Amino acid sequence: MGGEACSAAVSAPEPPDADRSEQRYLPASTFRSRRSALSDAQRQTWERLWPRLGLSVGTPAPGEAGPEPVDTRAWFGRQAPVVLEIGCGTGTSTLAMAQEEPGVDVIAVEVYRRGLAQLLSAIDRERVGNIRLIRGNAIVVLEYLIAPASLTGVRVFFPDPWPKARHHKRRFLQPNTVGLIADRLLPGGVFHAATDHPGYAEHIAEVGEAEPRLRRVTAETALPISVVRPTTKYESKAHQAGSAVTEFLWQRR
Repeated sequence: MGGEACSAAVSAPEPPDADRSEQRYLPASTFRSRRSALSDAQRQTWERLWPRLGLSVGTPAPGEAGPEPVDTRAWFGRQAPVVLEIGCGTGTSTLAMAQEEPGVDVIAVEVYRRGLAQLLSAIDRERVGNIRLIRGNAIVVLEYLIAPASLTGVRVFFPDPWPKARHHKRRFLQPNTVGLIADRLLPGGVFHAATDHPGYAEHIAEVGEAEPRLRRVTAETALPISVVRPTTKYESKAHQAGSAVTEFLWQRR
């Protein structure tokens, strides 16, 4: 489906700026309040480009049918490998990696509107044509909007580590989520994750190795997409603080 049809496939209209509107895009267990007001320039860019480049999806109510899978070929206007980036933030890595691989289509998922607005402005400024945006809960996106065996890659960079033991269940990369990611990957598709939190690194390694459809690979393996990430400001701060970044690569068997 094309950009307009994609908008028709979502379960809720675009919400207002108020912070409380963010909550319907995240499970209560993972929600962290953030300011989401846009600047005038960001708002103008959003109003101009979001109907074509973005869509919003809310969490279906119990018993409510979810949205249909996105027709990426129609949305991007071509047939190309598709990569899903979960939690793109302000899109620094998203933009740089998409520019390096113009033959790959990238869908960036984020719940916070301001981060998406910053990425949308960068897309407009740099005239990048191979990025589309989804605002919503990544689990809902994976479950409903992404068809099985349709992705060449899934990227999850620096997810919230929820360091306290009582909060570990809130971590995004749980066995069920990794299983869902594996199901959405094509055979040979790549799951690429990174974290600067040692405890979460152990957790990610454990759940990744336990998923039978995935096999651990290295960056030297011949892969269908690039796994070279730019160093973001967040990552630079982590390095300065003495935090090592752990990189994970799995390939769908």
